[in-house]
Amino acid sequence: MEGFKTVMLWCVLMCTLLFESSSVLGEKVRHYKFDVEYIFKKVDCLEHVVMGINGQFPGPTIRAEAGDTLDIALTNKLDTEGTVIHWHGIRMKGTPWADGTASISQCAINPGETFHYRFKVDKAGTYFYHGHFGMQRSAGLYGSLIVDLPEGQKEPFHYDEEFNLLLSDWWHTSVHEQEVGLSSIPFRWIGEPQTLLINGRGQFDCSLGAKFMSTGIPQCNFKGGEECAPQILHVLPNKTYRIRIASITALASLNFAISNHKLVVVEADSNYVQPFVVDDIDIYSGESYSILLTTGQNPNQNYWVSVGVRGRKPNTTQALTILNYQTISASVYPITPLPETPLWNDFERSKAFTKKIVALMGTPQPPKYSNKRIFLLNTQNRVNGYIKWSINNVSLSLPPTPYLGAIKFNLKGAFDQRPSPATFPDDYDITIPPKNPNSTIGNGVYMFEKGEVVDVILQNANALSANASEIHPWHLHGHDFWVLGYGEGKFKEEDTKKFNLKNPPYRNTVVIFPYGWTALRFKADNPGAWAFHCHIEPHLHMGMGVVFAEAVQNVKRIPAEALACGLTGKFLINKNRGHY
Repeated sequence: MEGFKTVMLWCVLMCTLLFESSSVLGEKVRHYKFDVEYIFKKVDCLEHVVMGINGQFPGPTIRAEAGDTLDIALTNKLDTEGTVIHWHGIRMKGTPWADGTASISQCAINPGETFHYRFKVDKAGTYFYHGHFGMQRSAGLYGSLIVDLPEGQKEPFHYDEEFNLLLSDWWHTSVHEQEVGLSSIPFRWIGEPQTLLINGRGQFDCSLGAKFMSTGIPQCNFKGGEECAPQILHVLPNKTYRIRIASITALASLNFAISNHKLVVVEADSNYVQPFVVDDIDIYSGESYSILLTTGQNPNQNYWVSVGVRGRKPNTTQALTILNYQTISASVYPITPLPETPLWNDFERSKAFTKKIVALMGTPQPPKYSNKRIFLLNTQNRVNGYIKWSINNVSLSLPPTPYLGAIKFNLKGAFDQRPSPATFPDDYDITIPPKNPNSTIGNGVYMFEKGEVVDVILQNANALSANASEIHPWHLHGHDFWVLGYGEGKFKEEDTKKFNLKNPPYRNTVVIFPYGWTALRFKADNPGAWAFHCHIEPHLHMGMGVVFAEAVQNVKRIPAEALACGLTGKFLINKNRGHY
């Protein structure tokens, strides 16, 4: 027994020494173990089945420093479905196989299997992670990922403490039923969410601010310890707080406000922006912000923190919590009216906020010229009677073989080898429903050479119904890009003269407004296969995405378990090797 204890002590000491030595060598490895499983939670005061991690919803917060390596062992404890996790905003330099996109960067992780995500976080900022298989993000598979500056470095703004808020939406219908409805004839839309959540908590059948509402919803009366009770933001007077906000919504565009307080925006998608002051912020699915809040109001009152729906006609009650000045009890409700969410269809207000965002001095500058330009027309269509979303008349249907391995090993039968359409007809009228509503299913790829500078023009259009054009937030994996400009109507060549090449925001998610266009520029400097898609969950499920591939032959050492399916799985069996 003594010998066993000695061996165990030696193991502990050696593990400690190994960890410390890796830190001395300049690389700290942070290890996490994630078990993905379904759990019961009273998310909005009613019990639901939620997809959680290690019994938690939302999943555990990951915190690291820029330059650290994360090693997350993810075990799929779901009984009957695969899973993956995407690390939203992390560029995955040198590890494209760890991006966490089923059928693009890896095979889905089967029930009972464990997959190791190992990658470096190279830039400080506000990130998050979420499921990227089916509509698992909507089922609750998400959490925060915060990357701090290395020790000794300082942010370009001062704050005393910080809060971290994950904003999401919630349905009482399961994602499996939603997926079936979206893929049925007749089509069944998922509808508006029943509840908005702040850090995984909301209230469906009551409201903290009921007395200020005319809906007849009853007042919430929490006794303490309820799973759905809001997380209070406790503050001290005359301090400055950084509030990190990320939207992981499946559908809703949101507006965030704190009554009687101004907000200073300092970060967007983990990149610094020139600070500007607002009363509230619009935040779209896939975006993150840091705002500064100074607690200079009457310390003998509490104040509302509000999240409401924008961009769609709302049928969902505001999510509320309380900013509690700790000079009084957190149980004292604010006496002021609720912050008023701007009209859902006041897009001019939304555009005005978006156009205030410009890069802070010192942010990487865009190349002055691009090598290539592609146009991506966003339309709603029909394919064999099914309603789909399409890009340049092609609705994306992912193949069973991951693109990363298929391109790396030149497996011709894995996906459509024909070049993906890089434009749309000049005479296409974006202001009316498509004259020919029919489109096709496809899984082709946009191929780029390493180092190419690519301009992407996202063009919005009318949907199948008359006078209907929706907001679409687009997220690019593996890159940040420069947002060069926004415009009304159909993009014209002379619009390039309006491009902001001086201080364009550097982001990973960008919105296109109804009947408008958005222009972005990125450099194809990260070998891999990368998703570029609408971040609205049902829209992606209905085909609203494309795949970019750049210099995949330069990718090294793809773990075999990332490719153990489809044609790459057969290729690995034949070659019988571990890495390529």
